[in-house]
Amino acid sequence: MNVSYKRVYLKSGKEESLKRFHPWIFSGAIAYAEGEPEEGEVVDVYTSKKEFIACGHFQIGSIAVRVLSFAQETVDHAFWVRKLESARALRVALDLIGNPQTDTYRLVHGEGDNLPGLIIDIYGSTAVMQAHSAGMHVCRLEIADALIQVMGDTVRNIYYKSETTLPFKADLLAKENGFIKGGSTDNVAMENGLRFHVDWLKGQKTGFFVDQRENRHLLERYASGRNVLNMFCYTGGFSFYAMRGGAKLVHSVDSSAKAIDLTNENVKLNFPDDPRHQAYAEDAFKFLDRMGDQYDLIILDPPAFAKHRDALRNALRGYTKLNAKAFEKIRPGGILFTFSCSQVVTKENFRNAVFTAAAQAGRSVRILHQLTQPGDHPVNIYHPEGEYLKGLVLYVE
Repeated sequence: MNVSYKRVYLKSGKEESLKRFHPWIFSGAIAYAEGEPEEGEVVDVYTSKKEFIACGHFQIGSIAVRVLSFAQETVDHAFWVRKLESARALRVALDLIGNPQTDTYRLVHGEGDNLPGLIIDIYGSTAVMQAHSAGMHVCRLEIADALIQVMGDTVRNIYYKSETTLPFKADLLAKENGFIKGGSTDNVAMENGLRFHVDWLKGQKTGFFVDQRENRHLLERYASGRNVLNMFCYTGGFSFYAMRGGAKLVHSVDSSAKAIDLTNENVKLNFPDDPRHQAYAEDAFKFLDRMGDQYDLIILDPPAFAKHRDALRNALRGYTKLNAKAFEKIRPGGILFTFSCSQVVTKENFRNAVFTAAAQAGRSVRILHQLTQPGDHPVNIYHPEGEYLKGLVLYVE
């Protein structure tokens, strides 16, 4: 029997996006709520004609309800198990579970796995769970129990890391990062046969950028005999792939000294005492200004320049400026891997910014590949906003 949840009623005509299975309900679409639901509580959503249409987590803010189901059901242990089993089945199909060369992947990708507000990344036997909504925070212990059931003994530790991702206005208890299950100090994971340290305690996101796995693998194919510059290197992912690909030299640059320390540790794990690699803790634009024309493979993978739509114009200027610098300096016959991870920047926005940069630099440029996020970061077809990672591989004459 279904639990009876508090009800939220929509304004007339505001159910159209839900009929197209979009998982967000904005605050402006709500006429009123019965019983004053609290942040993170599950609510049933009804149309203005009093017809049930969805259930989801309620939250104060622009996105008022994140839809968990378009059926009237109870959000309990069995619900979480079913959702996580569906997510796991996709990763099995992608050959990411039980793969001896890769024990690092995203198990749950928010809306892409019909679990809006929840991220779970797997690093060996540790799952790092991140809540981006009050509702997922409230349900974290139930989700952890379901995760252990679904993953069996392949996951022995669950680290909860949501201090910086939860809505800052939400009055939530127990927001501290920490282990929910287990407590392993083994932080070395493997991706395509390469090993790396994961800083899930203090690192960005869940500790590593899992979404660039396939793009790093592609870079490896282009690295042979080239002088490689990895800008915004973070923990050096592209750098050690370039080294395995036979690069002549690899220089890693990041403004964070801690990121550079981790990059050096990761290079050492895979290529101890290899003289081809050097790392610099320096501002990207300053480094690009002072560097010569020694590089013929450059990676530009900056942090999100725009996290909100009102920052879009400045972000596009930033992408143009950054890529123009690379176009000016890269050797003839060079290859540029350039990315945007800003959700509000569309593929067209990004391509236009790079086109403008190429024109400003006066170089002949051809597109070799158009890149996106891998299959373990799926895009829900009803939620195109989930396609956040855009990349171009360019040949520069």
